[in-house]
Amino acid sequence: MAVKQGKWVKLNQKGAGPGARSSHSVTIVGEKAYAFGGEFKPRVPVDNSLYVFDLNELTWSVAEVTGDIPPPRVGVTMASIGQTIYVFGGRDATHAELNELYSFDTCTNKWTLLSTGDSGPAHRSYHSVATDDQHMYVFGGCGVDGRLNDLWAFNVVDNTWAKFPLPGDNLKGRGGPGLAAVGGKIWVVYGFAGMEVDDVHFFDPTTEKWTQVETTGEKPTPRSVFSSVAVGKYIFVCGGEVDPSDLGHLGAGRFTHEVYALDTETFVWNRVEDGSGSADHPGPRGWCAFSGGRRDGKDGLLVYGGNSPSNDRLDDIYFFTPCLD
Repeated sequence: MAVKQGKWVKLNQKGAGPGARSSHSVTIVGEKAYAFGGEFKPRVPVDNSLYVFDLNELTWSVAEVTGDIPPPRVGVTMASIGQTIYVFGGRDATHAELNELYSFDTCTNKWTLLSTGDSGPAHRSYHSVATDDQHMYVFGGCGVDGRLNDLWAFNVVDNTWAKFPLPGDNLKGRGGPGLAAVGGKIWVVYGFAGMEVDDVHFFDPTTEKWTQVETTGEKPTPRSVFSSVAVGKYIFVCGGEVDPSDLGHLGAGRFTHEVYALDTETFVWNRVEDGSGSADHPGPRGWCAFSGGRRDGKDGLLVYGGNSPSNDRLDDIYFFTPCLD
């Protein structure tokens, strides 16, 4: 059976949080969400504080941290495995692309610089990350010499990077794609490759081969910088930019609000009825911070902030829970 329904809940925040921003990142560890980076004005990093949002109490706090604290940045990614958060790449206040990998121990509140220079992926921003039990995967993004289509894995047990074979010309370099680890494969969904694209590919680490998938069903229009999450065999895509601004990153493109689910076994898309138009629905937006996680015992998607159709940065938080059969 296909996923046909889901539910959004708006989380009413308490306390002084990060405020409105886009091009930031968030990840969930246990019952807390951690937010880092981002911009209020285009291409101007706001700060490098690590904000903590309690998903039960709905309260914000700022972590008192030690160690190798990352400088401010936009277009950065965060992911968590166990109690540890991993922050990679982004773009600094001089618009330089970055490639440092940091870890943050949520038990000790200590930052550690794990890699930089030539020991891992090239400098980039607006890339995507996904995780399994032992690896953080990094794909694509905007590099020093253009958009990238390379896939890397960081092994969190032995702290080493591995580069996988390049996919070839069918999977063009892109920024703002979806990335998910599902069924032992790494999936690349849509993104911006000089234009919004709607292709789907997966990489099989066992065979080290790339495959382009022909999808059917209620297929989403081409888009990028959307929010996404993998739940079970499904990859959910929420919102995003469907038509870029003539001003590039300085302006707001045309954003959408729908949720779609891709069945990674049948390659069929379905539009998900998610209460569009209700007070609990996030509406059209892109360039959000988002993370998979659990709330009230159910897996889902946390979406925080982003950019609006009026080019205003947003500061609201929503949690989406799909209704799985």
